[in-house]
Amino acid sequence: MQPVRRRFHQGDTGTVRSLIFVPLIASTISVPLPQDRDGDPFTIAVNVELVVFNVSVVDSKGHHISGLKSADFRVFDEGRPQGIRFFEAEDAPATVGLLIDNSGSMSNKRSVVHDTAMDFVMSNSRDEMFVLYFNEKVHAGLPSGTPFTNDPKRMRAIFDGIAPGGMTALYDALAAGLVQVAAGRWERRALIVFSDGGDNASGRRLDDVLKIARGASATIYAIGIYDKDDPDKNPGVLRKIAEASGGRAYFPATLRDVEKLGREISGEIRSQYTIGFLPGRSARDTTAFRNVKIDLTGRRNLSVVARKGYALPAAAGSPETP
Repeated sequence: MQPVRRRFHQGDTGTVRSLIFVPLIASTISVPLPQDRDGDPFTIAVNVELVVFNVSVVDSKGHHISGLKSADFRVFDEGRPQGIRFFEAEDAPATVGLLIDNSGSMSNKRSVVHDTAMDFVMSNSRDEMFVLYFNEKVHAGLPSGTPFTNDPKRMRAIFDGIAPGGMTALYDALAAGLVQVAAGRWERRALIVFSDGGDNASGRRLDDVLKIARGASATIYAIGIYDKDDPDKNPGVLRKIAEASGGRAYFPATLRDVEKLGREISGEIRSQYTIGFLPGRSARDTTAFRNVKIDLTGRRNLSVVARKGYALPAAAGSPETP
């Protein structure tokens, strides 16, 4: 966990108000104790763990709703109401991982997948991105020592330099992607998975990945691409993985629909709300998964889409677990 230092002015009423401006995910803030007493800015010390959720709000037709305020939301941790300490509603930059099935069955889909992936790269110049290709092994698109980039030319070079072939280690790729996206600098985090949902080469099991996804802060979106007679296709797996993280799985009828779905997912990421709260004492004293419900006050015609809970970094099954 990375220490964060902020400066406050005398007259601030406490750490809760100041935390609204500190974007962290289940992290500890270590800030020095007050030093100056002559009216100059000084710093204060707190140790907190702020849990962050990326939340989508949709109407009855599935349209994304923007313009809501912090006061419109309610958060319940194991049934107990929690105050919202961090709220972000604008089109904030995101840490986005692209997980691309590079097995032999994807060879005729390579071009449309790469064009769709480039749409994500171009959607916000402040985003940081990474690419993981997977066949029977997981391969990083970026060179060692460069975990993220926001350079479209560099990303295009990655796509152009990869040739498909081999088997499919989807679960291993998801586990690796969740670890890498958790190391990103932005609070808004997502994984975009292009795959047929089949897995015939992973060391990980599906249950392992579902457990990590439920406790992680990243939203997983899956685009299921396969031929109708593909014996390895498994749309149910993609649905389970996406829903565990508060995301969704999409199954385009034709390859021409893939780019359209990519733009839809990008728009959802841009319209999300980022909500953070402080877990209670009991949450820090247990390694159990914590159930969370986020809903809206007085807006029955709208629905909140978010993951079902969280696990703090020290808990089993967190993204830090290799």
